[in-house]
Amino acid sequence: MNKKILTLFLALAASASAFAQANISPAKAQAKKVILLGGVVHTGNGQVINNGYVVFEKGKITGVGDATTVKFASNDGELINVNGKHVYPGFIAPVNTLGLVEYESVKATLDFQEIGTFNPHIRSLVAYNTDSKVPATLRSNGILMAQIRPSGGVISGSSSIVQLDAWNWEDAAVKTDEGMHVNWPVVPRFRGFGGRTGLSAETMAERTQAAITELNSFFAEAKAYNEGAKPAETNTRMAAMAKLFKGEQKLYITANTQKDIVAAVNFAKKFNITPVIIGGSEAYLVTDFLKQNNVPVIVKQPHALPNNVDDDVNMPYKNAAILYNAGVTVAISIDDFWQQRNLPFMAGTVATWGLDKEKALQTITLNTAKILGIDKTTGSLEVGKDATLFVSTGDALDMKSNKIEKAFIQGRDINLDNLHKQLDKKFSDKYTNK
Repeated sequence: MNKKILTLFLALAASASAFAQANISPAKAQAKKVILLGGVVHTGNGQVINNGYVVFEKGKITGVGDATTVKFASNDGELINVNGKHVYPGFIAPVNTLGLVEYESVKATLDFQEIGTFNPHIRSLVAYNTDSKVPATLRSNGILMAQIRPSGGVISGSSSIVQLDAWNWEDAAVKTDEGMHVNWPVVPRFRGFGGRTGLSAETMAERTQAAITELNSFFAEAKAYNEGAKPAETNTRMAAMAKLFKGEQKLYITANTQKDIVAAVNFAKKFNITPVIIGGSEAYLVTDFLKQNNVPVIVKQPHALPNNVDDDVNMPYKNAAILYNAGVTVAISIDDFWQQRNLPFMAGTVATWGLDKEKALQTITLNTAKILGIDKTTGSLEVGKDATLFVSTGDALDMKSNKIEKAFIQGRDINLDNLHKQLDKKFSDKYTNK
């Protein structure tokens, strides 16, 4: 009986494995010059060229401009006519667990957090799964890069930037361990005595303050460890903080209320660390403070309910525009790994609630690149930058007209197929044939 069960198990495992085999290979390196000619070129830095061209070779952009001022011969390279279409820099999805989660209901596919409160030594990059079915769905909406980060605890670990067409995490890496992530300790929303915790509001506030004090102590100890003489035995948690104190990493702090945002920024300043606020539901209330301290904000989930019951019901839509117009560098993110494909439409929403369309585009391109520290190589269509871009038949921030026809990552012409498209074709064929 045991042999029969084992045989059945192996057969099922084999069939499941066969079903899950990837059939989309990463693209090969760019072999010849490519010229995109005649489209509406959205450079990502606010400029729009209505009849433009983009030229790239060996993975780098070598020309961007007005198509009426140049002539290209047939032997200049691969000439692609994009008349009436739109050319955009690749969108960048910050602050997510893409490639760290595959099926939320299957524990074995969850690799986005570790047990414990302080885990600065955790590196999200080494757990990134390039065989995940999810990144291909993002590419089909123009999202070509992502910041993958761990979550959980108070100090979650370090994030890295990846491009979404790779054989393994080493190939995917664009910038390694570029930031450390902290979840600012907060008092749980209190509803009546005990709430869900069985504790009074005063007790929960005391515990939150104790967590903040513990976080301060950990940072102080880590700073002393990394600035003192090299110890005989390495403390991996403390050693992992070295780049942060050297200014080689940014500190991404998840905080939402104005009180927590101010406290988090002052905490970072005390340790002479560059902070970035993630979430920032009430950031619009402290725009002057954020601007004075040169603190960027990655606004989380514009499609959400207001933070407080007496807030403007449309405030989540307006938040990014208020910050941007006040001079704060702002980017947009969206919750979870599976929702990332909707990121462009979050920017589209922001564009209807106080931001110019090209400025809204910057919140998922150049602004994001600046915050992540990769703006010298990506985020906009400029000579010398990576040829990470795509062609859409319509407005890429509009759900109705976003249709990506071609996409390139570092000049490589990538496959835009994905599991969603395959299933759509499969069942369309089934019912069309009847």
